[in-house]
Amino acid sequence: MTAQFAEVKDGSFVRQPNRFRTRITADGSSGFPVEAGRYVLYVSLACPWAHRAVIVRSVLGLEDALALRVVDPLRDERGWRFTLDEGGTDPVTGAAFAMELYRRSDPGFEGRATVPFLWDTRTEQIVSNDYPEITLDLSTQWTALHRDGAPDLYPEHARAAIDDMSQQNFEAINNGVYKAGFATSQSAYEQAYDALFARMHQLDEHLASERYLVGRQLSEADIRLYTTLVRFDAVYHGHFKCNERKLTEFAHLWPYARDLFQTPGFGDTTDVDHIKRHYYATHDKINPTLVVPKGPDLSGWQEPHGRDHLGDH
Repeated sequence: MTAQFAEVKDGSFVRQPNRFRTRITADGSSGFPVEAGRYVLYVSLACPWAHRAVIVRSVLGLEDALALRVVDPLRDERGWRFTLDEGGTDPVTGAAFAMELYRRSDPGFEGRATVPFLWDTRTEQIVSNDYPEITLDLSTQWTALHRDGAPDLYPEHARAAIDDMSQQNFEAINNGVYKAGFATSQSAYEQAYDALFARMHQLDEHLASERYLVGRQLSEADIRLYTTLVRFDAVYHGHFKCNERKLTEFAHLWPYARDLFQTPGFGDTTDVDHIKRHYYATHDKINPTLVVPKGPDLSGWQEPHGRDHLGDH
């Protein structure tokens, strides 16, 4: 999201609601049944909301069932673009910009074209850009297409706890870094900053004795937090002025993040080059020079995390 696409009211950042919220269901009751090869997941590797879906797709082994298309990390006033593809057009739809697919699906659409979104190749329309539900449905509705031994990322007995953890983290951390970074008043910035670090310190304490956020297994809550943590030192600490301390300076959050990074589906779907180029080279109101920093040193992500004794994957 570039600064010119961020809505600010009274100095505070306000996130745009999701436009397309139809679900893809196992029984087809939504009108869009789960089918291998029918749908395409559009993402930016820079975007933390889209990265969630990329991780879940990989962890559950849905790569063959659900195609993936990646937009250019750089965007302009026309939005996400397909300039990574030959000829600058998406080979699935022929579109040059994600906005074209939004307006094919809703000719009256006037908002921002966001990622991730799911495209139906049969009806040629967007089914959903509702990023929280996309990952939950991949876990609960696409089970027939999961790989053998795939983890249950949203177990029924723990859903209330996962939802509560995820919501608290969304308000203070996932969306909190944006509320700090895009704030245009000192009071709005400081309110977001204080809530962000208060929550990070709470989680740091929680993770002193727990390997994961909920229960003793990897869940949706961990994936949602990870995509913010892996961007923290590279982007949010400096670019979004979230500089009380770096992720690497937390006693337990840092090893926890490394634990996740070293789990298949996490580190191998993390593209720090895309992340840095997107934030620093498109947020011209925050970074007018568009200079992209060389750091930070990423070698620490491969250091032993020492958390195996706290629980099993």
